[in-house]
Amino acid sequence: MIGRCRSVVLTGLVGHVIEVEAHVAHGLPAFTIVGLPDASLAEAKERVRAAVASSGVEWPRHRITVNLSPASLPKSGPATDLAIAVAVLAAARAIDAARARDMVLLGELGLDGRVRPVRGVLPAVAAACAAGWTRVVVPAGNAGEAGLVAAARVSAAPALATVLSDLGADAHAESLETVRPPALTGPRRAVPDLADVRGQAEARVALEVAAAGGHHLLMVGPPGAGKTMLAERLPGVLPDLGEEEAIAVTSVHSLAGVFDPAEGLVRRPPFEAPHHTASAASIVGGGSGLARPGAVSLAHAGVLFLDEAPEFPTRVLETLRQPLERGEIVLHRAYGVTRYPARFQLVLAANPCPCGRFVGTGEFCRCKPDARRRYLDRLSGPLLDRIDIQVTVGPAARADVPGESSGAVAARVARARDAAAERLGPHGWRLSVEATGPWLRKATSRSACAGLWHAVDRGTLTARGFDRALRVAWTLADLEGASSPDATHVGQALVLRQGVRS
Repeated sequence: MIGRCRSVVLTGLVGHVIEVEAHVAHGLPAFTIVGLPDASLAEAKERVRAAVASSGVEWPRHRITVNLSPASLPKSGPATDLAIAVAVLAAARAIDAARARDMVLLGELGLDGRVRPVRGVLPAVAAACAAGWTRVVVPAGNAGEAGLVAAARVSAAPALATVLSDLGADAHAESLETVRPPALTGPRRAVPDLADVRGQAEARVALEVAAAGGHHLLMVGPPGAGKTMLAERLPGVLPDLGEEEAIAVTSVHSLAGVFDPAEGLVRRPPFEAPHHTASAASIVGGGSGLARPGAVSLAHAGVLFLDEAPEFPTRVLETLRQPLERGEIVLHRAYGVTRYPARFQLVLAANPCPCGRFVGTGEFCRCKPDARRRYLDRLSGPLLDRIDIQVTVGPAARADVPGESSGAVAARVARARDAAAERLGPHGWRLSVEATGPWLRKATSRSACAGLWHAVDRGTLTARGFDRALRVAWTLADLEGASSPDATHVGQALVLRQGVRS
């Protein structure tokens, strides 16, 4: 007899509903899993056998073959343990096979029969519902997360015996504590207020423009000038995430194991600030088998901040070029190709030289000119060409008056974004950074673009830089309430783009 049920495997954030088939035949006792399982899934044989025995159900002493279909799709992770156990017992006629056939089961099994939480439940349940399978069984520790999918009929399973009893088996479980997901390290830190930053008027303007248009930002200045303070306050002036963005961000965080279901969908833009010793895999994603999301994906729809950017390895910095252009990261591994969303705002902070004291005349700096040049040259030309706003942050000056609050700046940012969305919405865009170069050039007057063409002719601006500066000009126009940018806006955009010179 063949026992069948369903589970979900994830390739990035894309969920695939798979059919778990089990065949019990006469012969020497054996247990085989086929269908491109990885090492963690191949070990399910021992977990499933022990969990079934701990649930008080007799394990079939026959030749058992489990097929994970489609066989061409690589399978990874322990989330199919529960489905394998149910399929095997359905084939052995220990449970109601007809009822099991319509279920999607997710969960890792412990040797004592408890169902342990797994990562990526939100995108997995959403994929099952999208495929028409709304009856989903998840670990009790993931019930809150699965409940965020409104279309799903979720059943929480603290133990395998609970599922088997519901399917007609004479199962029992010891009184064991429900396994909960690992607790996150403390509550989320509140986003600090921009009013804490005193002075730095030029840098504050650059931050506001970056927030209004979704532009990437580079700040170069001495230590203690306030670069990190400004970057940390950028999420506080960004609007809440839309429904689609919130689901995507929450799904990525669920897959990475950093999502707290008690707080619901992630509604605020995330902020990621990896250390300069981070590896390329931790930044863009990686790991054995199918790649896991990295910092660029955890920062999707939010901010990725690289402090002391020249200290990052060149190889790590160059991996950012693809997501900066495409808004996603494509990772090729032996097990297959994985895609993750990675549309973030990149904020880079750098000292002007290795010692950080080259300010103004440079009288306090003892770095040689070639050392200063090599230091900032670690940020390659192709990477800098993708940074829309590049400003110099001067030394901190005495300022007794508090700066403008995040709330006041956020209100202007919201108005500018609403204006951009109204203008660009018919074309499927929301911000000027999403608009194509041909459309921008056609929509901008010739007189306004004259300064950009002159910079291109002089060789100080590339073709890519032309379009990026034009996008900044449109953002400046939106902040002022203008219908389109003029020569003044374009000149300001060029100043913001070319404000850093070594």
